[in-house]
Amino acid sequence: MAQASAKNELFKILGVGFGIAVTIGGTVGTGILRKPGPIAAQLGEPWLIMTLWGAVSLYAFLGTLCTIELGTSVPKAGAWYVYAQRAFGNYAGFVVGINSWLGTCSALGFGVYTMSEYMALLIPSLVGYEPYVAACILLILTGIHWIGLALASTFQNVMSVLKGVGLSAFVIICYVYGKEISPEEMQLTTSKIIQGGSWIAPVIFSLQAIFYTYDGWHTAAYFTEEDRDPSKNLPKSMIGGVLLIIAIYLLCNLAILYVLPMNELSQSKLAAADAIRLIFGEGSGKIVTLFLMISILGIVNAQLLFNPRVLYSMSRDGLFLKGGTKVNNGGTPSLAMLITSAVAITLILVGKEACEKLSDIATFFFVLGYTSGFASLLALRKKEPFLPRPWKVPAYPVLPVIMLIFSIAFLVSAVVQDLPSSQYALLFLIVSYPLYLLVRRVNR
Repeated sequence: MAQASAKNELFKILGVGFGIAVTIGGTVGTGILRKPGPIAAQLGEPWLIMTLWGAVSLYAFLGTLCTIELGTSVPKAGAWYVYAQRAFGNYAGFVVGINSWLGTCSALGFGVYTMSEYMALLIPSLVGYEPYVAACILLILTGIHWIGLALASTFQNVMSVLKGVGLSAFVIICYVYGKEISPEEMQLTTSKIIQGGSWIAPVIFSLQAIFYTYDGWHTAAYFTEEDRDPSKNLPKSMIGGVLLIIAIYLLCNLAILYVLPMNELSQSKLAAADAIRLIFGEGSGKIVTLFLMISILGIVNAQLLFNPRVLYSMSRDGLFLKGGTKVNNGGTPSLAMLITSAVAITLILVGKEACEKLSDIATFFFVLGYTSGFASLLALRKKEPFLPRPWKVPAYPVLPVIMLIFSIAFLVSAVVQDLPSSQYALLFLIVSYPLYLLVRRVNR
């Protein structure tokens, strides 16, 4: 390992188990516990709610099939950045890479801050110190990752198992102890679509929320360079991981709809906790809070694992600081890890509002990453027809073209429906070129 580190190379020690764990850990977070309420308030109809969850589930699964081809044909750390840089050149890679990294830094800061708020609910003496608690949590996680990839990946495996067991128990409890919603209760809330007469804005809002909840289905692709045999392991990791996520999300939504009347669900900020509280009473709140903390810890750990790999790959290609290629004796991109943690902690100390606003903007960046991936797949088939492809996406070129069109349509709709968030994302795209030129000049 020390020899590999001296060459600033990542360690090839990962396998299928880690790939599934990091996919689940990097995707399943607070979204499935927090988003059903706001989505119900927008839509108000169970069939429409499940239709949108099903649509994004299909998107994630088909997107996984496309990403496997990219990950196995270009097995390097960094995912969307690597594919865009190879397909469209350095500037496109720089834009995609920086967007991906900044979006994840904001999600990382927001996630740890949210975890500190839940800790304050369990330990009232922490109230008022949430930013400092969040910063300490992130520093501790950074220390674990600094020790090495082996420890960080083991920690991820444990968190993902606990998360999967907890959500499975939630579904079982809801169906065993919950009560079926009566038709009278279902009619207490009328959807915004019926009331307002417009279906576009509520559907776009709901899709944004579901996309944010699903982001992470591609996480295993960030680690292909560290996989012992990516051509064999990545398909198993990504398909197995995304199918488990789809099952968890759909079953959790059905369980929540089974227990909570629509009028209560539409007003709920934490639907899963309200469902458990309805079954077991107010005393059950601490159990749900504890599970929320475990869930957030798993996704934050995954983000802290894969995000420095983006800077590592960008540095290797001369699109970030030269020192970003340094790998310590444990197999961790050391400088990239420190910069990622420092930016996230800065956002935390600035305030939760900054993290939350950036998280809203991050949804645009996340889908922009998906869009670049599908475009890269199509471009690489033409640009490098003889590139070895251990896995080929089925129904080519129809499937990636459909995914690309759908992703572009969502981006355009998001810009139109959520200008306050999208304008910041578009502004960054405008200033990215001067920033790119500056980075290239510094490296020269």
